[in-house]
Amino acid sequence: MGSSHGADQSWTIVVTDPGGDRHKNLSWLMIPMDLPGITVTPLNLLTAGGEGGSGCGHKNTVFFDDVRVPAENLVGGENNGWKVATTHLEVEHGGAGRLGDRQVIQDFIDYAKSEQDGYAPLESEAAREALVDLYIESEVTRLFGIRNYWMSQTGQPRSYEGSQFSLRRKLSGLDIAEKMLEIAGPYALTNDATYGPLNGALELYGREAITALHPGATTDIQRVIMSRRIGIGRQDREKAGALR
Repeated sequence: MGSSHGADQSWTIVVTDPGGDRHKNLSWLMIPMDLPGITVTPLNLLTAGGEGGSGCGHKNTVFFDDVRVPAENLVGGENNGWKVATTHLEVEHGGAGRLGDRQVIQDFIDYAKSEQDGYAPLESEAAREALVDLYIESEVTRLFGIRNYWMSQTGQPRSYEGSQFSLRRKLSGLDIAEKMLEIAGPYALTNDATYGPLNGALELYGREAITALHPGATTDIQRVIMSRRIGIGRQDREKAGALR
């Protein structure tokens, strides 16, 4: 079903009741990576490792060939894996919220105001309009994060809010990267020591905006989670059943 590989162990959701109901037939296992039958193949990512404080530049494809895992490595009890997973993933997807914003955005606003070879990007009316759109995208996303942080810290009931924030952050990141390219021009595509704005941070942000659409669940998955939690999927299925 799924796997995440750390330095010494991997967590994996496995089917433990093949005949059971969906989401009620899964268990969560912590698997030591030194068990026989495990093969790890590195998968290089578009984002290079460590630049700008980013994560590792590769993930791993993990293969399990007749791997036997001790029962004591079961987390949350048999067939409760989906409950464990959703708790874990809700935090990853943004359910805990955040107070900060992407520093590169404020740095870019300052950059756009300053003169570059005798010319400030914001002298262009089109650049000023694009920067306003960029700021609005950033501010809306930041407010979603603050809302989720407040809900998390005060114990408010939550359903779709984590995935909503994740979806918003992914899509706004891509839009912001496009606006940066529109304002800064080709310079935003290079990390050259002389010509790359903000020491190459714009070039890195542009790559990360693309790759960020995938990790922590894609945009389509976030939409599915949101629709299920607000009941859209269930209502549609019930209507379809009534039509039959």
